[in-house]
Amino acid sequence: MKRRKPHLVLTGIFLLFLLATVPGYGQRGTLDLNAGETSDKFASLPVINSAVIDINGEVAVKQPSAKIGGPSIVAGGEIRFPSDSTNHAKEFAAFGGLAFRITSNFSIAVHAQVRKIDLPVATINNQIVVRDNLELLQIPIVLKYNFGPDKRVFVHLQGEPEFTPRYRPSKATLISLPRPNFDYGYTLRGSVGYNFGKWYAQGTYENRYFKFIENGGNPSNLYNWKSNLITAGVGVNF
Repeated sequence: MKRRKPHLVLTGIFLLFLLATVPGYGQRGTLDLNAGETSDKFASLPVINSAVIDINGEVAVKQPSAKIGGPSIVAGGEIRFPSDSTNHAKEFAAFGGLAFRITSNFSIAVHAQVRKIDLPVATINNQIVVRDNLELLQIPIVLKYNFGPDKRVFVHLQGEPEFTPRYRPSKATLISLPRPNFDYGYTLRGSVGYNFGKWYAQGTYENRYFKFIENGGNPSNLYNWKSNLITAGVGVNF
């Protein structure tokens, strides 16, 4: 079994579970499939592009009370995998959080998200360097705004600082390597789309950067990573 499959299956089951629980409790959620291109640059190595598939799901586990109000409790997940996993990272994430409706067309959500990133190996001077995989606790803030006729046009903005990750040795090697020291990082994501009712279409752009201190655990800054993701896709409201 390929390394990607256990995480792909578990995250997929989680998304399907969210979808399956909706009819029984009258909840609301979204599930979308997006395709596009990722552009990744590690250290001073050349920029490499790859096609990518990105699947996202979110459901309101608990809606606010009609009398008391308050936030919604939301949960969801993401699966992201490139066509070229030799040079690009595979990612799997799950989150839960609170969504506050400020007005009828504007909401703010705060999520607690766990993300696993399987980093690719690097080849320097014909020598293969195996990077550790990253497990991150992220606290993204998500802004959602609807406007236009019947409020069908939407804009979603998401951003979070990155915190020190937990390192997991890649299964590609049994050699214990020094761990890099994290410096700082961030992720910014924006989506624009149109809601047709049951279905919606959207385009998404994401910019992300991780910086590590150059030392024995980060030779030639091989962990330093800048990525740009552009996708377009369709989703379903349920």
